[in-house]
Amino acid sequence: MAIKVKAKETLLKIGKYAGSYRYVLSADLYSQLAANKVISEASLRSGLSKGVMNAAWEAIGDVISAWATEGHSVAVPGLGSMRFGLNARSVGSVEEVSSGLITTRKVIFVPSADIKQELKDTSISITCYDRNGKVVKTVTSADPGEVEEDNTNTNTDATEQGGSSTEQGGGTSDSGGDMGE
Repeated sequence: MAIKVKAKETLLKIGKYAGSYRYVLSADLYSQLAANKVISEASLRSGLSKGVMNAAWEAIGDVISAWATEGHSVAVPGLGSMRFGLNARSVGSVEEVSSGLITTRKVIFVPSADIKQELKDTSISITCYDRNGKVVKTVTSADPGEVEEDNTNTNTDATEQGGSSTEQGGGTSDSGGDMGE
């Protein structure tokens, strides 16, 4: 199995290469799987009935929602963990502190080591399209499959603008980064 990527020859309108055609890569996304399809597949793989699987699916979702809103980092079975976080501007005095300082609320997902390894081991298949939509080349990855590590403490945007980012989960508070930037 491979992750599919498309490289489309596109006329750039802004930036360093404005006015020229460049191949721009993007994930070739499939459709989103409906919950009932996921439940059916999990039912087949586990030997549990669809009703039991559906009840467990709903219960896990409810538990994750409830605990995440209480500030916990919550395990997502087989995938990793998720928690809520935020970005906020900084102020010089305690009198200025208010919820109005919050600039962004976000969901932070931290993949498990197994998921990271699966991603590292998965090849990438790139299909190149010219500006007319014709396939001109197909490439399969030969790279070492490096996976971006958690960059929780590497957000330079907020600090350069005099702001801060606070992410809470599991009783800890990290100051710094944005996941997924």
